[in-house]
Amino acid sequence: MFAPKIKVARELYDRLKECAEMAGYSSVEEFVTHVLEKEVARLTDDEADEEEIKRRLKGLGYMS
Repeated sequence: MFAPKIKVARELYDRLKECAEMAGYSSVEEFVTHVLEKEVARLTDDEADEEEIKRRLKGLGYMS
């Protein structure tokens, strides 16, 4: 099975490479994977938090 590939502009790749090296990652791919995983987790946590807030407000009678 082949892994999907994502294309980025050369300038962005160069910046990613610099950041990966500064942060001690073994490759640009490792760095990008980590950054994307963190962002996906943040976004999905935000959605879950919003649902929890709505549920609590409904329980308190502030929303119907």
